[in-house]
Amino acid sequence: MTAYTATVTVRLKHGVLDPEAETTKQALERLGFDLEGLRSADRFEVDLEAESADAASERASEMAERLLANPTIHDYDVEVDER
Repeated sequence: MTAYTATVTVRLKHGVLDPEAETTKQALERLGFDLEGLRSADRFEVDLEAESADAASERASEMAERLLANPTIHDYDVEVDER
């Protein structure tokens, strides 16, 4: 078994209202920043042991599908690094 850190980034799908990002975008624009859009995201770092990076990725994806993300409104990405 090898130690891995899986980073799961969960964000709202395009078209789903993101009031936190909209408020932050407006504040950045008031500060003089020019941007086309802004999306908020949650990031989870999961330390785990697995036989391979692919196995660690599969486990982290299952965690995202079962608890960390709502597949109706969220997209997620999983990145795995060996510790």
